[in-house]
Amino acid sequence: MTENKRPQILLTNDDSINSPGLWAAAEALSKLGFVHVVAPRVQQTSMGRALPRESDGVVDVQPLAINGQTWQTYAVGGSPAQAVLHGLLEIMGIEPDLVVSGINYGENVASGVTISGTVGAALEAASFGHPALAVSLQTPVGEHFNLSDKVDFGTAAWFTGYFAEKLLRLEMPFDVDVLKVDVPASATPETPWVITRQSRQRYFYVTSQTDPLTGEKKIGYEPRVDEATVEFDSDLKTVLLDKKVSVTPISLDLTSRVSFSDLKSILEK
Repeated sequence: MTENKRPQILLTNDDSINSPGLWAAAEALSKLGFVHVVAPRVQQTSMGRALPRESDGVVDVQPLAINGQTWQTYAVGGSPAQAVLHGLLEIMGIEPDLVVSGINYGENVASGVTISGTVGAALEAASFGHPALAVSLQTPVGEHFNLSDKVDFGTAAWFTGYFAEKLLRLEMPFDVDVLKVDVPASATPETPWVITRQSRQRYFYVTSQTDPLTGEKKIGYEPRVDEATVEFDSDLKTVLLDKKVSVTPISLDLTSRVSFSDLKSILEK
């Protein structure tokens, strides 16, 4: 079977082309179709769906050894969303049957999902009408940026393959533009998965530290969960408290679910 007769899968991430999470996803997806790997050249965490004007847009062909095979991959000088655009408009030469973003170092849950470059890349793909999957693995904050090879992506890769197969075979209902999958650190392939909603809580709280020598201020973050008020059917509760895999359907439509007539009445007072 030639590569263009197999399902065509575009794979990206926000942790860079050198991420073991990306390689784990590539290996899992290669069982389902031909995988085009197009990812940022360097770490692009927390870029959301940004298209920075200062990105150089240079695309470097970079061979990667994955499971004993050498893959031709593409490293993009830009954000995750820009990597998707380069993949769609310049590199693939064919429409993808599926776009996958991940596997991310760190869970993407609650109100901060709009910050996530992993989710942002999937939303960019969805805006072109392509089925999209964003996968993240719960890891300690200290592992979010170092591309540690000690993080085990095996289970997250299994769920990547599981839900990718569904998206390739089945048509999602209207308004399900992205499936956001978050895998607990303790999960196994036998861990139950649950359809969830995105929590309205803030999960990653911003911290600020000043370097005593340079005076430079660095913004960091730390996770917190308000167990008393967390929604029972949310991604936050499912991953952090119930230790189950969260599957959140995401829509490109960010319009509030308020009654328009009720809002009009309020605004007319």
